[in-house]
Amino acid sequence: MPTGQPRNEVFAANRATGRIALSAAAGLNRSRRTRVYESGSLRVRFPHRDGGVLDAVIVNTAGGMTGGDRFDLDIDVAAGAQLTVTTAAAEKIYRSLGPDTELRINLTVGAGGKLAWLPQETILFDRSRLRRRIDADLAADASLLMAEASIFGRSAMGESVVSGGFFDQWRLRVGGALVFADAIRLEGGIAQSLAERPVAAGGVAVASVVKIPGGEEAVAAVRARQPDFIGEVGVSAWNGVLAARCVAADGAALRHDLTRLLLAIGSGPLPRLWLN
Repeated sequence: MPTGQPRNEVFAANRATGRIALSAAAGLNRSRRTRVYESGSLRVRFPHRDGGVLDAVIVNTAGGMTGGDRFDLDIDVAAGAQLTVTTAAAEKIYRSLGPDTELRINLTVGAGGKLAWLPQETILFDRSRLRRRIDADLAADASLLMAEASIFGRSAMGESVVSGGFFDQWRLRVGGALVFADAIRLEGGIAQSLAERPVAAGGVAVASVVKIPGGEEAVAAVRARQPDFIGEVGVSAWNGVLAARCVAADGAALRHDLTRLLLAIGSGPLPRLWLN
């Protein structure tokens, strides 16, 4: 550290930033990428898949995020295009010395377009601070499937998140009208909050899922699978929006339940990286 330079200034100057701007359009036989912009430590790759869907895999070459890091992702699916987005691995949010780790995601889906936003889990470490915001704008007849899973400490390695900050905010619009608004906030004593029955009843792995359009048929399909779930899964639908929440004792149980939930609501084939 340079003599006389405050530690916080050195820390701030070495924070990671990254951005991806990805656009997909409908092609003759399959959807294709029309714009790919990468900066910082973020990259996006496109494994081949049979059928008309374009797959995109986001890679964080920094190997994780910590306080003061910021990533921005802009995904645009044009009319009639089909895109599935996942991540190469679980994203890790490491301990912060004070600042938030910021992740901003903007999703746009045109008329008749279909987007599946299915990143692998986010793993939070003790004293991490994550602030994530997801905004989605859909045309009136567009389709969206979103799933975000968060794990507070790797139980298999004896880790736990005693304290930290977690703020996850979603705003979804269809035809310009707000149809879904959700926020989860855990601040300070996270382990104590998760232990409370109204929050997670001691579970350390949670997931939120939204499907648009989604109706009672998909809700019934999920409820029919209740005996197959390891943790708790709740689901409901209203005005063409299906929303579900999963809570489990650990990441393995959450992945088990989330996979079965997505298949029950008609997600189509899951990303291959989910099945490895």
